[in-house]
Amino acid sequence: MLSRPGPQSRPRRRPRRPESTGPAPTGPSPRVRRALPAPRRPGRGRGVLVGLVGLGLLWLSRGVWWPTPPPPQMILVLGGDADREAAAARLARVDGLPVVVTGGTNPEYAHWLFQQKEGLPSRQVQLDYRARDTVSNFTSLVDDLRKARIRHALLVTSTDHMQRALLVGRIVAGSRGIHLTPVPVPCGDLCVVEGRRRLWGDGARAVLWVISGQDIRPWVEERVAPWLEKAGFR
Repeated sequence: MLSRPGPQSRPRRRPRRPESTGPAPTGPSPRVRRALPAPRRPGRGRGVLVGLVGLGLLWLSRGVWWPTPPPPQMILVLGGDADREAAAARLARVDGLPVVVTGGTNPEYAHWLFQQKEGLPSRQVQLDYRARDTVSNFTSLVDDLRKARIRHALLVTSTDHMQRALLVGRIVAGSRGIHLTPVPVPCGDLCVVEGRRRLWGDGARAVLWVISGQDIRPWVEERVAPWLEKAGFR
């Protein structure tokens, strides 16, 4: 005979859930409810804007706290036009200041101009060919000028180039405590009006160099320029 199953062998039944007599919930089920995106933290963009405004005000008020520079200690000539070097040579013959030409004419012409024509000794003129453009005119030698304890230089370049050169120079050389006094060289009918895009582009490069110590141009030429060319923007 078969024996009755004991109480431990009886199958267990799931307890029934009590039926709800109220209206069905209208909200989403907890299982399908999606997490809402985290709210953005206010103030980050505002902080950047306030910082930029503060730096601008600090720069505009530099006449109050910036120390008075000494008399000019050298002449800095930006290459690109032989007339700039000729004007600097005449100025150096009168003032007796040393001259540094960055990215200028070939050495044969420069030696003839400064030494033979204007009669300057070779020790008074230094030719530097490391620069490729306006930004590197300053970044390539500004640390050398600081080591030489230069605090004030006369900046010689063409009138149509002076605005951009002075913007870049005051950012790069100013970061090393070097004051620049512009000496524009007339360009006459050869003057070329430079656009704002080039002006602010070089200014941005100068700021990034001061912050990072690196020039962004090689990276742009290697990574961005080919893409722009393929996309038809150049």
